[in-house]
Amino acid sequence: MSGALRLWLVGCGNMAGAMLRQWIASGVVAAGNVFVVNRHDRELPEGVRQGRAFPDEPAPDFLQLGMKPQQIGEIPPLPAGDYALISILAGADVATLEARFPGHPVVRAMPNLPVALGKGVVALHGTQVPGIDALMAPLGLVEWIEDETLFDNGTVLSGCGPAFVYRFIDALAEAGTTLGFSPEQAQRLAVATVEGSGLLAAQADAPPSVLADRVASPGGSTRQGMNVLDKDDALKALLRETLAASAKRTAEMAAEARK
Repeated sequence: MSGALRLWLVGCGNMAGAMLRQWIASGVVAAGNVFVVNRHDRELPEGVRQGRAFPDEPAPDFLQLGMKPQQIGEIPPLPAGDYALISILAGADVATLEARFPGHPVVRAMPNLPVALGKGVVALHGTQVPGIDALMAPLGLVEWIEDETLFDNGTVLSGCGPAFVYRFIDALAEAGTTLGFSPEQAQRLAVATVEGSGLLAAQADAPPSVLADRVASPGGSTRQGMNVLDKDDALKALLRETLAASAKRTAEMAAEARK
């Protein structure tokens, strides 16, 4: 797939904007072939056009819905044409989208924010239309999920996950200040530690649980700290509760989108 691809977007907030910038940077689409329909002008990559309604020109190859899920009723009538509909609306299932926008194959996509660096995760569900994998590939890991309920749970794991990781980094840095580091230095150390550990985990020949044990020698300082995290499976229980709360809200948004 080349930059000749034509792409229209309805809404271009933080997530859609991150996707768009990486698509343009990777050359998968040219800025001049992108049109964004939005309620007010936003700062977009140079060359990207924007307006309040779809342009009077041939339909695009893909049209992506990227506004807030509760704004689905505000989408203007879609232009005629043979193109696929991509939705990054959390909770809006395929049946709802097909009912609202008949005549277009639907692909649900759930990216996470690291797509801005080409290091994200993009979960996909729906019709495997030609070209969709090539479009998503520059964003990071692309995973098709056949079961839509599991897709929504994948939204929670990888879509919400970066926010939870950022909370961990912040907590790790704050804990570092109790050892005497300045907040700025503690944050630099925490960020670099998580970055390097994540890269190593992605390339390792063993799961993270084994990697942790490799770092924690018996009777050492790392093991003593891990004993706190492992006591009564406190960390695992906390994350199960965290993901369950996000999954519950995802289900609520799906119900709202079907109304």
